Amino acid sequence: MILGIDEVGRGPWAGPLVIGAVVLKNPQDKIWSELNDSKKLTAKKRELQNTIILENAKATGLGWVKATEINKIGLSEALKLATMRAICNAINAKTPNDAADFNIIIKTTNNFPFTKIIIDGTVNFLKNTPLENITTILPKADSKIKEVSAASIIAKVARDNYMIKLAKKYPEYGFENHVGYGTAKHKAALEKYGPCPEHRTSFKPVVALIDVENHSLTPSPQRPNSTKIGHKAETIVYNYLKSKGHTILARNHKTKFYEIDIISATKDHIYFTEVKYRKNVSHGQPLEAITNEKKKQMTFAAESFMKLLSKKLNRKQSDLPSPILAAASVSGNNFHLDEWLVLDS
Repeated sequence: MILGIDEVGRGPWAGPLVIGAVVLKNPQDKIWSELNDSKKLTAKKRELQNTIILENAKATGLGWVKATEINKIGLSEALKLATMRAICNAINAKTPNDAADFNIIIKTTNNFPFTKIIIDGTVNFLKNTPLENITTILPKADSKIKEVSAASIIAKVARDNYMIKLAKKYPEYGFENHVGYGTAKHKAALEKYGPCPEHRTSFKPVVALIDVENHSLTPSPQRPNSTKIGHKAETIVYNYLKSKGHTILARNHKTKFYEIDIISATKDHIYFTEVKYRKNVSHGQPLEAITNEKKKQMTFAAESFMKLLSKKLNRKQSDLPSPILAAASVSGNNFHLDEWLVLDS
């Protein structure tokens, strides 16, 4: 029994990497006669074959690695991790966080629905794992081996559908058309709007477009549209953090793509604080404005700043204090600091 492995989404500027894993029942059965490399099928045929595969294959699995993970671990490690996750999904095992986790899962699994693994391409993503000895790499396997063809189809359909849904959340980028690849329209949108949390800001073409290296670490001047009230609320929090021993790295730090109210540092952490003010808390607490979407924006801002700081100091990010998201609530005519707190990740 062959487990076919193929990937989709290695080269896009945005969106996840997805790897498919499929074991077929009787690969010679006529039900599989239309299987082929997903790129050689129309979208309609891919959808049809995807349904047939999911309903009739002996085992199927998808391995997802998000853009934020790719930015942290790099594409090579992401390909390995996605492969491991796809296999674990196919055997109904828990999703591994890393190679060590995967090795433990495989060593403690006694019954596999396959005896051989074929990976499309020239790199064995299962090297140095318990499955290395039963794994073969084969260029163009998605056109030659039906199990690999099936893997390419379910991965392609899953990722395309994800990008279509993503287009509704970020309509300015046109993800439904180019599914994250570096087309001229995608390039123009990225230049105009900057990156969203789904962009692979570790990819050189994306870095070049958002011009991270030219962003300044110097605290930006007060924003022209900032109100005196907002500035006063930030000053209250600024003074509070200084009184707690924080070193203020920047205030109103702003680039073309993000802004941060206050960046402060202690020995172990760098804090990215969002300041919220309301005159009357009966209209709601200021921190209620920190939505999940706002947290995503703050996370992107913190990650971008840490990359810039790493470049400026010529130090690895792992050697810098860890970034922490925080929020402060200020309210009332007397600008009372209600609380300053660390946000859940």
